[in-house]
Amino acid sequence: MGSTKSTHSVSSADEDDKELVALGYKPSFKREFSNLATISFAFSIMGLCSSIATTFNTPLLLGGPASVTWCWILGATMCFTLGSSIAEIVSAFPTCGGLYTASARLTPKAYRARVGWVVGWLNILGQIAGVSSTEFGLSNMIWSAVAIGRSVKGGDFVITQGKVVGLFAGLLVVHGILNSLATRQLAMLTKGFVFVNLGTTFLIIIVLLATTPRSEMHPANYVFGSAGIVNQTGGWNTGLAFLFGLLSVQWTMTDYDATAHISEEVRRAAYAGPSGSAFLEIMYLRMGKTGSLILWTFVCMTAFFVVQTALQAVTRTMYAFSRDNGLPDRGYFGVIAKRTSTPLRSIWLCTFISILPGLLDLASPIAANAIFSLTAMALDLSYIIPIFLRRVFENHPEVMFKPGPFYMGDGFLGKFCNATCILWTLFVCVIFSFPTYLPVTKDNMNYASVITIGVLILSGAWYILGAHKHYHGPQSNIPDLTTLNPASTIADEDIKHADV
Repeated sequence: MGSTKSTHSVSSADEDDKELVALGYKPSFKREFSNLATISFAFSIMGLCSSIATTFNTPLLLGGPASVTWCWILGATMCFTLGSSIAEIVSAFPTCGGLYTASARLTPKAYRARVGWVVGWLNILGQIAGVSSTEFGLSNMIWSAVAIGRSVKGGDFVITQGKVVGLFAGLLVVHGILNSLATRQLAMLTKGFVFVNLGTTFLIIIVLLATTPRSEMHPANYVFGSAGIVNQTGGWNTGLAFLFGLLSVQWTMTDYDATAHISEEVRRAAYAGPSGSAFLEIMYLRMGKTGSLILWTFVCMTAFFVVQTALQAVTRTMYAFSRDNGLPDRGYFGVIAKRTSTPLRSIWLCTFISILPGLLDLASPIAANAIFSLTAMALDLSYIIPIFLRRVFENHPEVMFKPGPFYMGDGFLGKFCNATCILWTLFVCVIFSFPTYLPVTKDNMNYASVITIGVLILSGAWYILGAHKHYHGPQSNIPDLTTLNPASTIADEDIKHADV
């Protein structure tokens, strides 16, 4: 039985490598991520429990409890259309470049480099901002727990910017070290993440229900009805205040293509890839100091897992972008370390870049928050570009989209999901752009749209002024196949020469 299982794994790896070569890439990673590790990776990068904990204040304090409830129901439903649309593309193009590589392959040759350039930078900067903001949130979560644990009568523990930033930087270095492990060790480490995530979420729900007397529970109208809509924005109309609840949902449900970035390390990749807060205060009031801190430890662990998986995802994107000459590094960061079979240079580049926004918080918290706010908008825009291109150019002779194992078809379902997620994402990006409080000052201004547009303008200017000379879109790393041609497939003879 063990021999049969081993033979099946080898066969799956061979098929995956042949598929990768057909896409124009010589296999560089070891395929050590099993189905369980991949599912755990995908689930952990959302970090449902910890992500809700770090963003719970926003909908609760802007639109009220009904905003929390209904925006999660509405947002999660719409996110299914985005997730399924991305899954189609990830299944068709299971490479570590993710949607960056797919975007370039879904457009005619004349536009390929420009599309790959814009999507690549949006995706990389969105992921970097996500890693940095999540780690910063984890640092605050840990210090919040310390404050509760050390609070004594007559005095409170003081959380300073220096303490938050220092712990933030230290945690990122730890994650850099963990991500430097070999692929097999990373896969083993990742397997347990999903159980901690699910276990913590269900345990918090059960304990909160068990420790809250029926007489102290709010009526349904407070949770689902008009009594739960509380406009605390200082001047925005109630409808917009209610919609601000979507900010928590969209920030939590990002990095849909995360498993694509490790698809070259996954077995059967085309199938696996698709696959100081109000929160703590509520737990403290219901469970007491000891109970809340014990469970909060697990919430912090889920946030730790989010950063671990998110950093792994962005390092693979950075590696692919460097490999394709998208960085002014002559491919220096697009190298796989022989000892670990991981992109160590890319790992530490991403680690140190992720530290910079946190360090900026010491000089200007406004500037740091502006960079953190880039996460959801930049990532979501980088997602809908390939979805749009996949429909516009699906029958173009230089594209000819070839579906992977996950495919919603050319009928109503696929087109409906694609169109809905594009319109929904554009709508949400408009909500992202509004300041959440009135009157608007330099301290509460929402810079997300400014930063995102700035990234597009600067990256575009860079491409026009000089980057177009060395960046020509995703490049094959197989000899004699310098530029990818999505309209063609690679012959078996080419696969043999790729040394699979």
